[in-house]
Amino acid sequence: MSKGVNKYLVIVESPAKARTINRYLGKQYIVKSSVGHVRDLPTSGRGRKKTAYRGKDPLIARLAIDPNNKWRAYYETLPGKEKVLRELKGLAKNSAEVYLATDLDREGEAIAWHLREAIGGDPAGYRRVTFSEITDKAIKDAFANPQQINMDRVNAQQARRFLDRVVGYMVSPLLWKKVARGLSAGRVQSVAVKLVALREKEINAFKVEEFWELYCLLKNGKQIKAQVTKEGGRAFRPPNKDHCDESVARLRQGEFIVSSCEKKASQSKPPSPLITSTLQQAASTRLSFGVKKSMMLAQRLYEAGHITYMRTDSTNVSKDAVEACRNYLSKNFSSDYLPAKANVYASGKGAQEAHEAIRPTDVWVHPNSFVGKDRDQQRLYELIWKFFVASQMTKATFDTTSVVITAGGFELRVRGRILRFAGYQKVLPPLVKETDVVLPDLHQGQRLSLQDIEQVQRFTKPPARYTEASLVKELEKGGIGRPSTYATIISTIQDRGYVKVENKRFYLLKMGNIVTDRLQENFSDLMDIKFTAAMEEKLDAVASGDRPWLQVLDDFYGDFKQTLERAEKDMRPNLPTEIDIKCSKCQRLMMIRNASTGVFLSCSGYLLPPKERCKQTLNLVAGDDFTSDSEGEELQKRHRCPKCETAMASHLIDSSRRLHVCSNHPDCDVYEIEHGKFKVKGYEGPVIECDKCGDDMQLKNGRFGKYFACTKYPECKNTRKLLSNGQAAPPRAEPIPMPELKCEKSDGHFVLRDGASGIFLASSNYTKSRETRPPAVEDLQRHADKLDPKFAFLADAPANDPDGNKVIIKFSRKNKHYYLTSTKNNKPSGWSATWQDGRWNEVGRS
Repeated sequence: MSKGVNKYLVIVESPAKARTINRYLGKQYIVKSSVGHVRDLPTSGRGRKKTAYRGKDPLIARLAIDPNNKWRAYYETLPGKEKVLRELKGLAKNSAEVYLATDLDREGEAIAWHLREAIGGDPAGYRRVTFSEITDKAIKDAFANPQQINMDRVNAQQARRFLDRVVGYMVSPLLWKKVARGLSAGRVQSVAVKLVALREKEINAFKVEEFWELYCLLKNGKQIKAQVTKEGGRAFRPPNKDHCDESVARLRQGEFIVSSCEKKASQSKPPSPLITSTLQQAASTRLSFGVKKSMMLAQRLYEAGHITYMRTDSTNVSKDAVEACRNYLSKNFSSDYLPAKANVYASGKGAQEAHEAIRPTDVWVHPNSFVGKDRDQQRLYELIWKFFVASQMTKATFDTTSVVITAGGFELRVRGRILRFAGYQKVLPPLVKETDVVLPDLHQGQRLSLQDIEQVQRFTKPPARYTEASLVKELEKGGIGRPSTYATIISTIQDRGYVKVENKRFYLLKMGNIVTDRLQENFSDLMDIKFTAAMEEKLDAVASGDRPWLQVLDDFYGDFKQTLERAEKDMRPNLPTEIDIKCSKCQRLMMIRNASTGVFLSCSGYLLPPKERCKQTLNLVAGDDFTSDSEGEELQKRHRCPKCETAMASHLIDSSRRLHVCSNHPDCDVYEIEHGKFKVKGYEGPVIECDKCGDDMQLKNGRFGKYFACTKYPECKNTRKLLSNGQAAPPRAEPIPMPELKCEKSDGHFVLRDGASGIFLASSNYTKSRETRPPAVEDLQRHADKLDPKFAFLADAPANDPDGNKVIIKFSRKNKHYYLTSTKNNKPSGWSATWQDGRWNEVGRS
């Protein structure tokens, strides 16, 4: 740092955060963004240049860390960040001091440390500032009291990174060798997959049972509906229609008398303000947002200064915020809605009380006046605002009535509830709207007349599959991961092809089941929920300075290395099962194989020497979405394995054969071949014509669902997705390079691509850079001669709105159509237009 220079350099992670902070600091501050991490351990495919660790021990070369040398790490600048670092180094050299204003969690602390190490210079010239909200007061307070980088928190983050590195890079090759290529393991993610796998096993083992319920419609002035709950003092649950009919006959002969009528007041407490996990759960259940989307929107709200920091496990709220909320309530609600004292909420074990819950930075900014953001950001802000305001309101009160009625040895119950005072529910209504159940005045000994009896057939339900919300709740309950990692965990287990999400529910994929079983058998500690939670507590102790980080790493690595050596000898391979289907090429028997791409059939001749080898395979498509013309609804029921009695997975071989394989395969080798006539819902396949080369495209299973792939691969790499309606997705247009449009986050340029969410601009440096943005009309007009004819109408749109603002093209996934918006100073202008009757029509201007 240069002495005598008046300028101060402030470094944050994101450009949006930099713009917001810049509003509160004086002209003597230069605020710049590092655009996330600038250094990390090199991964495969990166770091080709010769570095200090290359040529050393193969283990060190793979890990880029040296467990035998005090865990020395060989960090490298991330690809594409060279330009960012050059700029920051130049600014730092000419600045009096450098303020590292990255996020206040461990990840942010580590980014601050990496920035200091990468930029270099005198460490005394760096200052660390943290804040839980981006407001004028919070920013000025933070800069008035700068700190030093907290190395305990940095080391806690490094310890987590190194543990994950060791597990991932040392167990994954073993899975490649023993199970299938392309697999990976993770210290925390594998435990998350285990939770889904355990639930899947419960579901597969579950046997549906029939039972019946009886409801008696009774009357004494007003009609009430009472359920039969007991018979002879025991729970009433008729197993079949005959038993139910016998009970109905006896009830019709009985006399219905009120044996008790209890009336009492009940209350419902207001919820605590949101933390990371409850935000993700509430956004999932109330807004249908995925965990990843919720955190992305919350990040934007935080960086714009609207909410406090969104990665927190503390329900603590500052005194100023509580007082502001109580003032808001006193001005806008009657005194009945404001408790005499502020509500206080206890945080969970290990929560960081220095952090705050997620709340609006200014409670007076009502969601209805929330402008300048897209609709989803507004909805999430409204959710956060409502939970915070409701947390400081009074309880909701109800009058409840519980009535017990007896008749001929049976006991019936009915319950009524009337909302007397809404309390916090005035702001935050319950998720399912509850209607008042009003019962007539009843008293003990009163006789009621029977009007009718309803019989309802029911079936027992297996345990519910996890949703994103319930899985996050289970992770939090088990102490697996931390608030900042939940979204990454859920995203990773899907990306690895171990689970899939359909209809907002998690389904275990075959390879996820096999990997979980093998890891459980050979790495029981690693897969143990309590062990994983205990490791999180050790990392918390490192962050608080109560435990040496190198000791935590050494203790783990010593045991892990021994376990890995045993697993290399003992892990059972993923063996195929021979099946009674002949290879169409050589007439040998086919075999059921499980690979990272799914379940398929391969010729048993694949195992023979090269000269005799047959590589013929037969694709299988998961049979959950298939129906039978001949046997109707019964054929949709899953077959049971005669050996282990678990449910069997079904796969379509072709339109006349369906294969049922035990869910425990390859550990259980039972299979069944079913003959009939099968088809996908709404689709007559499984072959369509390739729109690129005219050859056949075959229906396949992929990591992201069913799709069609050209049979001429790799000569023709054309693919098309199978839509939920059973139809093939329309052919995609060829990508169009736009070299004049430079990327902001890398040295690449944008390419116009056709995707599931319409056309968009993506970086030419994919996968190193995943930068995307919607195209402007003027972008398309410059390349109109290369556009697919189906997009010609987009190039005919106006390049500017009536006020001269640039027009952007967007696509609505919900309504499946394109529309136009415009921007002014990088913010929505309020103007929009849609395509109707062959022309663009202005919808509105705000």
